[in-house]
Amino acid sequence: MGLQIRDDRQMKALTGLSQAQFDHLLSVFSDLYRATQQQTYAEGVESGTRRRLPGGGSKGKLPTMAETLPFVLSYYKTSPTFDVLGTQCAMARSKAHENLHKFSPML
Repeated sequence: MGLQIRDDRQMKALTGLSQAQFDHLLSVFSDLYRATQQQTYAEGVESGTRRRLPGGGSKGKLPTMAETLPFVLSYYKTSPTFDVLGTQCAMARSKAHENLHKFSPML
């Protein structure tokens, strides 16, 4: 479960973006993520290390890009510790750290 954002005021407070700006960025972020995943899949197939098809495995605490993007943006806007960020998103601090460093380059 990701951050629960109720309205545009809270969206701006947590991410620094309006809902319209967020929606536009979400589209671009999702496209970059899919391209990165496809490249990772292709590299795994070529090297013979790929075990699952794309989309296989557990879904984690941030299963959609609509939950992942506010997670990353709120970190950069508010700069919480990983303990706090993990608690806000119901994940361990190590997983919050891992997810942030996984998705930040795409932003």
